[in-house]
Amino acid sequence: MDFNLSEEQKLLADSVESWLQDKYDFDRWRKLVKTDLGYSEENWQTMAELGWLCIPLPEDHGGLGGGSVDTMLLAERFGRHLVAEPYFSTVILGAGLIMAAGDAKQQAEYLPQIAEGKAKWAFAFAEHGGRFALNEVRTKAVKDAGGWFISGKKIVVRDAPSASKLIVLARTAGGDADETGLGLFVVDANGAGVSRQDYRTVDNGRAADIAFEKAPALAVLGDPAGALPAVEKVVDQAIGYLAAEAVGAMAALHETTLAYAKTRKQFGRAIGEFQVIQHRLVDMMMQLESARSLSLLANLKMDAPAKERAKAAAAAKVQTGRSGRFVGQQAVQLHGGMGMTDELNVGHYMKRLMTIDTLFGHADHHQRRFAALSD
Repeated sequence: MDFNLSEEQKLLADSVESWLQDKYDFDRWRKLVKTDLGYSEENWQTMAELGWLCIPLPEDHGGLGGGSVDTMLLAERFGRHLVAEPYFSTVILGAGLIMAAGDAKQQAEYLPQIAEGKAKWAFAFAEHGGRFALNEVRTKAVKDAGGWFISGKKIVVRDAPSASKLIVLARTAGGDADETGLGLFVVDANGAGVSRQDYRTVDNGRAADIAFEKAPALAVLGDPAGALPAVEKVVDQAIGYLAAEAVGAMAALHETTLAYAKTRKQFGRAIGEFQVIQHRLVDMMMQLESARSLSLLANLKMDAPAKERAKAAAAAKVQTGRSGRFVGQQAVQLHGGMGMTDELNVGHYMKRLMTIDTLFGHADHHQRRFAALSD
């Protein structure tokens, strides 16, 4: 297995970091997340112009044909700078599901719009009582002479307030927990039968709880009764992306805390000179590097057989969840009371890490998943 980045990947990482350092400092981020939209439409169009939105998309549909390692490089830099634009929801989840389940005609219709920054997507999958199980679905899809219609409720749909299209995981047959009888349906986010309750998440993102009352589906992605394998594949890819984003956030926290320890004085000395503080900083670095290793492994395994891919994703989720909690707590504690103030970036990184831990299942959930896959 080759762990070395290609020259093109190195250039991508450097160019993304350079742009973010120049255009996406913490003060600008604070202003963006306080707006109604929660991010910058100008930044989104710039990302499209720079080719970031089309990195993982196939070349036949305006993409660059990149893989999970390429988006991993992007995610790590996004995590360092708390990027708020809906890249994860639109490109990783939305485009990912279209590529995994959609037919050639649907891909030709939807993917170029994403690549050009003309469409934003959100994935509506979670429901009350689901406890991170993707097959726990009560939302129904019923077909009649007029097509498919969706009824039910989805919760915590990330970036739904600004999405133009929703991909809804709905049940067409079977019981509430069956792994078969699930389909992926494209729904107009502002269409008939769709009502939203928008809110701001703890990490300053945007999400919505959505009720569907016989909402007409614009399209069905793939088999309307066999969508779960495609969903599991794309969710594992999303976990790989989130693991890399968490690594970027942890790296920023470690660097910020190390710099603070060199300047903050107590008893006439910089606190970084005290051995106990040095040990805690080293522990933070060890947790960061452990998470980085498993993040890289997960992204390298995305094209492996399903079980191998799932185990790598679960391992990465466990490690980044626990490492993120440790690094975040240490950073806050070493900064003292100011660590959780709005004016300092430390608390915002920790909130993002806690959110990443919860998305698609926390560390304990994925430890059980890893054990089940190892039987």
